[in-house]
Amino acid sequence: MSKRAPQAVAPGVLSNGLILLLATACGVSVANLYYAQPLLHEIAGTFHSGPSITALIVTGSQVGYALGLGLLVPIGDMVSRRRLVPAVLGITAVGLVLAAISPNIGTLIAVLVIVGLGSVAAQMLIPLAAELANEANRGTVVGKVMSGLLIGILLARTLAGLVADVAGWRTVYLAAAVLVVVLAIVLFRRLPDEIRPTTHSYPELLASVVALFRTERAIRQRAFYAALAFAAFSVFWTTVAFVLAGPPYHYSETIIGLFGLVGAAGAICANVTGRLADRGHVAQLTTSFAALILVSFGVLYEGRHSLWAMILGIVLLDIGTQGMAVTNQSVIYRLAPQARSRVNSAYMVVNFSGGAIGSAVAGTVYATAKWAGVCALGAGIGALTLLLVVGSRFRSAHVMVSATAADGARS
Repeated sequence: MSKRAPQAVAPGVLSNGLILLLATACGVSVANLYYAQPLLHEIAGTFHSGPSITALIVTGSQVGYALGLGLLVPIGDMVSRRRLVPAVLGITAVGLVLAAISPNIGTLIAVLVIVGLGSVAAQMLIPLAAELANEANRGTVVGKVMSGLLIGILLARTLAGLVADVAGWRTVYLAAAVLVVVLAIVLFRRLPDEIRPTTHSYPELLASVVALFRTERAIRQRAFYAALAFAAFSVFWTTVAFVLAGPPYHYSETIIGLFGLVGAAGAICANVTGRLADRGHVAQLTTSFAALILVSFGVLYEGRHSLWAMILGIVLLDIGTQGMAVTNQSVIYRLAPQARSRVNSAYMVVNFSGGAIGSAVAGTVYATAKWAGVCALGAGIGALTLLLVVGSRFRSAHVMVSATAADGARS
């Protein structure tokens, strides 16, 4: 591997090839969190475990991801991502191999925490893309990179189902480990080797993440919106394999995995959302996506006996969730330009904590109240999200009116 001197990286140096690489890397990294979702029914059969315990497989990876977001992602503000990201991907590869050889479900849940920890490489690369983009097209660039991430989520489910049908679920994790190692090598060769200021010690860096969360209202607000949206997303995807494997569908892992492709609308939506956010339509986008999440669960409830309702509900849920994510990130990446990794860390820890809670609760709800309970839970989360969004817009409008009236009185 050739050695290069670190260089200052200025905004606007992103080539189309580098954007494509970042998008691909994000997709491959985050896919590791989602391979298990269409395989839960098969894994439950292997270890003779019930839905509530098996669902903790998803929760374990999300808990690991949240830990990585808090402990590893901030390091991107002090260490070159060219060196940091391949090292973190190495952690992921180790976890994936251990997952493939797990002797029981407890071990599998534990090692998937390691996989989740290392999968935060994606959240180190998104701030890098935002940093390298120009101010005028930052939302568009983030949207393109996020499209890669979302496609990774979609293909993870589909490919996992196909591979598991042919060679078993353990092979899915072995193949993923090989893919991650290849990605680490390519990124080390292609990423710019930035000069990163080291003005903070590691404890100071972590403390500054907390400080950013406390002082930046936009981060707190957007993080809570994201946590609720991702909780709803996780509630659905953690339980849908059990529904599709049972009556009236009786689908195989391959067919269940193919349902991931139905969410492609969410990935397509990411590019459009980024452009609209750049044009100042953030409030309207946020409200629309929150409403879609709420509506989607009403449609998904009908999916208990209607394939077309299930497909339509997945489309609406994925557009709502992924559109909300891109809108949120277009807002937070305009804050604190020298601390984008820490901004992303503060935001994403809350986001994935919501996802972990959603997946953990979903398994228990499905075990006790089946699909009706799952859809009621998801709709309730969607309604709460919409209520908070509308309430925030109302308060902002009230403050603006009050400020205008005060200015008029002074004049």
